[in-house]
Amino acid sequence: MSHIEMLFRFIGGLGMFLYGMNVMADGLQKSAGNHMRHLLGILTKNRLLGILLGAGVTAVIQSSSATTVMVVGFVNAGLMNLTQAAGIIMGANIGTTITAWVVSMSEWGSVLKPEFFAPLLIGIGAFLILFSKKEKTHELSEILMGFGLLFIGLSFMSGAITPYRDAPIFSEAFRILGSNPILGILTGLVVTAVIQSSSASVGILQTLAANGVVTWNSAIYITLGQNIGTCVTALLSSLGAHRTAKRAAVIHLLFNVMGAILFGGILFVIFTFSRSLAGATINSVQISIFHTIFNVTNTILLFPFANWLVKMSGLLVKGEEEPEEEESFQLPNLDERILETPSFAVEYAVKETVRMGELAWQHAKLVFDAVRTGSQKRVDKAYKIEETMNRYERQMTEYLAKISKTSLTDHQRQVVGNLLYTVGDIERMSDHCDNIAEMAEQMIKERLTFSLEALEGLEEIEGLALDAMKASILARQTEKMAYVQQTIQIEDEIDDLEEELREKHIERLARNQCSAARGVIYLDILSNIERISDHADNIAGYVADEIQ
Repeated sequence: MSHIEMLFRFIGGLGMFLYGMNVMADGLQKSAGNHMRHLLGILTKNRLLGILLGAGVTAVIQSSSATTVMVVGFVNAGLMNLTQAAGIIMGANIGTTITAWVVSMSEWGSVLKPEFFAPLLIGIGAFLILFSKKEKTHELSEILMGFGLLFIGLSFMSGAITPYRDAPIFSEAFRILGSNPILGILTGLVVTAVIQSSSASVGILQTLAANGVVTWNSAIYITLGQNIGTCVTALLSSLGAHRTAKRAAVIHLLFNVMGAILFGGILFVIFTFSRSLAGATINSVQISIFHTIFNVTNTILLFPFANWLVKMSGLLVKGEEEPEEEESFQLPNLDERILETPSFAVEYAVKETVRMGELAWQHAKLVFDAVRTGSQKRVDKAYKIEETMNRYERQMTEYLAKISKTSLTDHQRQVVGNLLYTVGDIERMSDHCDNIAEMAEQMIKERLTFSLEALEGLEEIEGLALDAMKASILARQTEKMAYVQQTIQIEDEIDDLEEELREKHIERLARNQCSAARGVIYLDILSNIERISDHADNIAGYVADEIQ
């Protein structure tokens, strides 16, 4: 029974370690959310910034696998190219070393041992959750409680292993793994692939090392294997993605395999000539040091060859990308991999909502031109955009619903809710454009035309409507109050102008200068244009609520 108890203790400790790491990462991500949401702009810049971004994001979300999966999603969504992705992947490998240093803290001194301060952290975190309603305080409590659970989990694992530290099975297993580099690397690879976390597998290895049962050579080879094993998550994630996204996952694999071959070969030679070093025990701090040196050095060595890695990935994943749809009719590429980091997912949803707004603006311009020119070609194109907009709304609504189920701050949750309303308003704009397209088609079939005075009035209100749409889209994109105020001002002008144009049209009808058929269409067009501006005003209003 004692052996079963220790097994349960180890499994429970591993569970608390993984859960604590997840809770801590969640709190860190919420706390850093307002800063992380601006990092999407960095994705389009140079590879060096990409490395810093990859390291920073991974340090926050505590998972290089999650960062790489997210990168696969960004590439699949067309937010970045492979060269930019390579930089972030390299940085993710550096960022993941933070977890190893956190795990090794217990060997820095008695004050830093898990059993000393972890219960205090959990207690403080619990009191903060119970007695404070501030969002920032709750984020801090999540970080503290996750940190505490992580260390208690490590303490449980270590306690379960302690009675067996002198057992022959450990010394024999690590002797075999240390004498056979390929077997050691495969062991690290398989364990990491199974539990889908290099941070967790390194943590287990460090727990064993803290009990003095791991040798230098076995630890080195297993750690190299763990770096390869972490690529499995991204590779599996890329299976349903475009070829370019698959190549991003392959770049991650190539980067770690090359590093493992280089370091594994050099250290095999060193261990062959220094048997004493190879068989000496290693502690968790030394594993952290090696883990950091390996990833930093590997990045420095391969950074100049990022373009070569991209070409290699192209050779391994052959084929050309399928031609994309015409930009005007392109649906959103809402990759769920980006949900791994909710802060980025929210910002990405904003970008796609803005793109939907820009498509609605194109739709409006097209139908306004169709009314003035009597072009059936423009009408047909407008109908196609309306079909796209309906599908766009469905996909955006589903994606935003998924984001709302992730871990968000109160502000992010407000933004996601407003985006749902915004998507609905944009789709309604498109519906009004579709109504105008039908009227334009009726005029073409019945060969109806407006008077010069009526056309001049239409042109003026159409221009204002386009300006209102553009200002509301910019308000959503930039969150600047100036665009909100501009939208409100233009909407007021449109209301006044629509009333004025209606009165003038009624006067023309009274003077028999316009037929009833043309008059009904004219008034309906004015009504639809005014409704478009109302929806633009709604969008600006949502942004105003977020700013205030």
